Amino acid sequence: MKKITIAIDGFSSTGKSTLAKQLAKHLGYIYVDTGAMYRAIALFAMENGYISKDFLDKESLVNSLPSIKLHFQFNADLGFAEMYLNEVNVENEIRTIAVSSFVSKIAEISEVRAKLVEQQQEMGKNKAIVMDGRDIGTVVFPDAELKIFMTASPETRAQRRFDELQAKGDAVTYEEVLANVQERDYIDTHRDDSPLVMAEDAIEIDNSYLTREEQFDAVLELVEEKINT
Repeated sequence: MKKITIAIDGFSSTGKSTLAKQLAKHLGYIYVDTGAMYRAIALFAMENGYISKDFLDKESLVNSLPSIKLHFQFNADLGFAEMYLNEVNVENEIRTIAVSSFVSKIAEISEVRAKLVEQQQEMGKNKAIVMDGRDIGTVVFPDAELKIFMTASPETRAQRRFDELQAKGDAVTYEEVLANVQERDYIDTHRDDSPLVMAEDAIEIDNSYLTREEQFDAVLELVEEKINT
């Protein structure tokens, strides 16, 4: 069967990772959550005092990049690969609202993006991969056979994220989450290096009113068209 590259871009909390995992499992493809990679570096910066609400020591972080080792390790019980930072499983730590508040600022740093894009392109050199993020269809895999751009209203995305954090026991308010979503949208779309934009040949999906099943079925149909042509 023909192998393709599937690039899924879009705003935060649009369910990109959920969709990508579903597709990868169904197709037997490799799944890569690029957002987890940026989150891991944000966590590293937090733990080493390189970033806070009003402070970013960009030089120290950039100088530390060669010592930052990232890799994904498949967890059979969960059914997906978890993020490891310098051999430590940080899957839970990188999903907090604290990391979310800094990840877009970390992703603005050109040296960080260059390091991760190189790794991501290496991961996808043999195709049969589903990768989600902010610049997959525009920078990482501009020649991807299928590009999806996901969006939904900020309020819808904030409610989804709030429900997810509440289920994990995180003490956050909806207002905090909405503010974080809106701030990340602004930073992601206005950064100088690889801003979040929809690739010209991407297919936009607004999932504000779609169930996960409806979304998956719609995208799977697009995937099958690409594989069979």
